[in-house]
Amino acid sequence: MNALLRTALFALAVPMVVGVLPAAAQQQAPVEVEADRLDLDQRAGTAVYTGNVDIRQGEMQLRGERVEIHRNEAGELSRAVATGERAYLRNQLEDQTTPMEGWARRIVYHVSERRVELIDQAELTQQGDRFQGGRLEYFIDRGVVQARSDVSGSAPQRIRMTLQPEQ
Repeated sequence: MNALLRTALFALAVPMVVGVLPAAAQQQAPVEVEADRLDLDQRAGTAVYTGNVDIRQGEMQLRGERVEIHRNEAGELSRAVATGERAYLRNQLEDQTTPMEGWARRIVYHVSERRVELIDQAELTQQGDRFQGGRLEYFIDRGVVQARSDVSGSAPQRIRMTLQPEQ
């Protein structure tokens, strides 16, 4: 595999699972990417995958019709943006029995903040709890969800929530 492409794949995936797998497993988990096309711009620090994109490493999965990966000036992954009719994000946290799953037309993962934005027809499930709305923000480390009905360029989408009783 071309060294440039290997660097792009490594920079893409390794930071995605920080805090998800034990440290040794993070480094050992292979990165699996499937897409119809890849456009890599090393100077801009972007990689754009298109066509039924499926990216996996360990317990983390990101799917969409298009996934853009942005790196900062240090070459580290700073943001991943998945778009599509039903873009999808799955993440199994160490202390949870079931994975966090999210769907939306646009999913933005802010790596350094460990924050996920689900925008337009957003849905998030975790431990049986379900949130829906126009825009959901999930702060991974704090376990905080913020929901809004407004989405730029779209009619408001009511917030709906289903919370499971304590066991």
